[in-house]
Amino acid sequence: MNVSLYSSASGMQAQQLNLDTIANNLANVNTTGFKRTKIEFQDLLYQQSRQAGADGGAGNLVPSGVQVGAGSRVVATAKIFTQGTLAQTGEKLDLGIQGDGFYEVQRPDGTTAYTRDGAFKVNATGQVVTNDGMPVLGGFGAIPTGATGISVSPTGAVTITSPSGSTSFNIQLARFANPTGLESAGGNLYTETAASGTPELGNPGEAGYGQVIQGYLEGSNVNVVSEMVNMIIAQRAYEINSKAVQTSDSMMQEVNTMKR
Repeated sequence: MNVSLYSSASGMQAQQLNLDTIANNLANVNTTGFKRTKIEFQDLLYQQSRQAGADGGAGNLVPSGVQVGAGSRVVATAKIFTQGTLAQTGEKLDLGIQGDGFYEVQRPDGTTAYTRDGAFKVNATGQVVTNDGMPVLGGFGAIPTGATGISVSPTGAVTITSPSGSTSFNIQLARFANPTGLESAGGNLYTETAASGTPELGNPGEAGYGQVIQGYLEGSNVNVVSEMVNMIIAQRAYEINSKAVQTSDSMMQEVNTMKR
């Protein structure tokens, strides 16, 4: 078996997934609260024809062995939860998070999801919802009709002023022991997994939770320049792996055409 063909093929497949990941990062460069994905690789099993430390005769031990690798594979696509830039919008219900934490939302099937997208709206019944109409949980109260003012402090204290008086409530954020273990569900949402751990609710600005910044939205943490560099590196790696396939094919062709 020509190992170089299979090693190069696995390398090409890995770099294709790498390019897919980079393309998704670039496609979401303007997505609110988006977190870039980093792809991680592992080498595959090795064929070992001579083991290091084997008996070399006369009591001598072989200092190094003979191993031939079988290529690489993608082992993880990890989300990088670094802070995105907060951009001012002036909207009263645009609530960016500065620091650690997620908003809780209720999906149509009744399950809970988590988001960094704080572009909230009010529906016909006064409930605070996402752009997809999903109710925002975590202590969000209803906004009464005719409200003249909405004030949200960095610690999550919400005060609503209306002709009938003022009301207040406190909102909370959720965080996870391992946010990288969250599953991306699309729509700027993440869902809990066994790897992420269970959500822990807390008040913004306390015990390591991020602050809520009213009138701002968190942008994507994708750096376009870095992603373009990564794209070039992925392209070159793909090209050199394809070149290895061509070289291996040429060598086999030479062997097949040899004459006595």
